[in-house]
Amino acid sequence: MTYKEIHFQEFGVTAQLSTFAPEGKVREQHAILHVEPRDEQFEGQFRRLCQAEQALLALDVCAGSETIFKRYFLSDATNQQPLVKERLSQGSSVSYIQQPPLDGSKVAAWLYMVHDMDVENHDGLVIAAHNGYQHLWKMGMHEHKGDSAWQTESLLIDYEETLQRYGATLEANCIRTWFYVRDVDTQYAGMVRARRENFEEQGLTKNTHFIASTGIGGSPADTRALVQLGTYALIGFRPEQQRYLYAKTHLNPTYEYGVTFERGTRIDYGDRRHVYISGTASINNRGEVLYEGDIVRQTHRMWENVEALLAEAETTFDDVAQIIVYIRDVADFATVSRLFAERFPQTPYVITLAPVCRPTWLIEMECLAIRQVTNPDFRDF
Repeated sequence: MTYKEIHFQEFGVTAQLSTFAPEGKVREQHAILHVEPRDEQFEGQFRRLCQAEQALLALDVCAGSETIFKRYFLSDATNQQPLVKERLSQGSSVSYIQQPPLDGSKVAAWLYMVHDMDVENHDGLVIAAHNGYQHLWKMGMHEHKGDSAWQTESLLIDYEETLQRYGATLEANCIRTWFYVRDVDTQYAGMVRARRENFEEQGLTKNTHFIASTGIGGSPADTRALVQLGTYALIGFRPEQQRYLYAKTHLNPTYEYGVTFERGTRIDYGDRRHVYISGTASINNRGEVLYEGDIVRQTHRMWENVEALLAEAETTFDDVAQIIVYIRDVADFATVSRLFAERFPQTPYVITLAPVCRPTWLIEMECLAIRQVTNPDFRDF
């Protein structure tokens, strides 16, 4: 993994870029784009962000890369999403969610780029194909009727029907999900209940497995939507390529406190390993919140938990390609920003305002790691 920070001074945008590029293999890149506010309204900030994205893709380090996934972190999704949609091309799977970046700007972005893959957009479902694998990204799914439980059930049924059209299932092929919940303190329970009931129908139980996931506060642009779903699925891999991560010295199984997701998932290919770390907070192996009210100690315990999950996957923070940080209290931003800048001076990350599912959790993070491996039993990525 290599890291590069690129300043586009003319646009007032900084791009934090990670690149995984084994010689002669598919290149993967993750970029977090940060915008200087410059006392501008959203339209000006977003225009500069788009210009910087184009400039990034034109650099030698990204030559030939194609963006297959974008997530925009917005300060006011309802009013800003229409302006975002006007400027977007149709090649990427796009997620927009109200999780304000806390650097003073109105927008930040996470981009996932690949080189030398066949990419197609099927009405919002982006499929990146290479070497017998199909990577399916579908973002921004939401409903506008019913409560959070009804919307969650409806979204999962629709997604399961989408997978079936490609010969896939939720149980066998879905690798990663994101559930964004409006007013998480009141609506999260309904999402959790509906997800658990749906998963049981699909054969996802404590005796089989769940799916790596983040369930976090975030407001969809549609004011009637209480839940927004994003997903990543993989077709063409063998079951033995996938392993689930537990870190039982630090964390307990999620079903013990009524939720249904895996702490992390490892996918092995012939030439690399992907590690998806779910939303992780300051918790112990009895499911208890640690260090209530102390943002510094919660941050350190969160890192310790993530490090234990990465170690179980035989990876480290040096392999991490990107990090998303969620905090409950905007007043904690300066402290969290300082801590992350000291610990991760090169890794792309963004810090957003997004309450965690328990009020006493002040901070949560998710990340994705990529490590070079050689496994002759599996096809390359």
